[in-house]
Amino acid sequence: MLLSIVAPCFNEEDVLDRFHERLQRLAEELLPLGHDLEFVYVDDGSRDRTLAVLERLAALDARVRYLSFSRNFGKEAALLAGLRHASGDSVVVMDADLQHPPDLVKRMVELRAQGYDQVIARRTRTGDGMARTLAARLYYRLVNRLTDVELVDGVGDFRMMSRRVVDAVLALTEYNRFSKGLFAWVGFPATTFTYENAAREGGRSSWTFRGLLNYGLDGVLSFNNRPLRAALYLGMGLLLCAGVYTGWIVVAALVNGVQTPGYVTIVTAVTGLAGVQMVMLGVIGEYTGRIYYEVKGRPHFLVKASNVHRADRAKDLIP
Repeated sequence: MLLSIVAPCFNEEDVLDRFHERLQRLAEELLPLGHDLEFVYVDDGSRDRTLAVLERLAALDARVRYLSFSRNFGKEAALLAGLRHASGDSVVVMDADLQHPPDLVKRMVELRAQGYDQVIARRTRTGDGMARTLAARLYYRLVNRLTDVELVDGVGDFRMMSRRVVDAVLALTEYNRFSKGLFAWVGFPATTFTYENAAREGGRSSWTFRGLLNYGLDGVLSFNNRPLRAALYLGMGLLLCAGVYTGWIVVAALVNGVQTPGYVTIVTAVTGLAGVQMVMLGVIGEYTGRIYYEVKGRPHFLVKASNVHRADRAKDLIP
């Protein structure tokens, strides 16, 4: 049985050799159990020598397949490229910075043998700051109230998937991809196990606060239209409040006569309503922008270098 390891890479020059050594040891341990391995690396437009390291690894190890993007297209595009070029009966997705310990793949293989189509590794938040832990918990609580799929705190891309799960994910061709949600949306029998959070062993994370915020918004907007419905309800609520307030003004004028209007009240009402309108336009604009990108039909990524067989390269042209 062939097992594919898919590892997106971005500026991982310092850690790639150690990561690949760990994978080679893993392959030796799994071979007696009837599992052959292939390693699919996707260089997401790195600015360091990541591509040179991958070329060297491919020359030394025939199991290495790599693709290098023409620029940085983002982790979601790298995951998609890796899944498209993974040939295994099962596929493991993991980061190359060793925050996803390769030794855990053996545990995944054991659980996969029990009939699960997805074996998901859930990390603890050991070592994370209190503010980040609290923000993550609040985010997952919010997103699970809004979206049509359930996302679990600590569950990321690190998982093993059967071939039918991979094919199902690849059949979802949307441009704006949120893999956590896609993996949950396709369903199939799944199980989860917990592991201790591990620190990066080289380089530094490319995630910024802005990037995390945008990624979080992708999770909210990719699987529901409830923000649009909420904007409609909010507008109806404000209209009702305006009607009530207008009625109160009319009654007060009939009973007490016309008085000097309140400047503060007017300014507050105008400012508040303008802010609400801008929020509504922003929500509508987010969905409209996603439609805009979808209808263009552009490919998710472009490849500048690869050792993948030419017949397989046609997969890169799939939008």
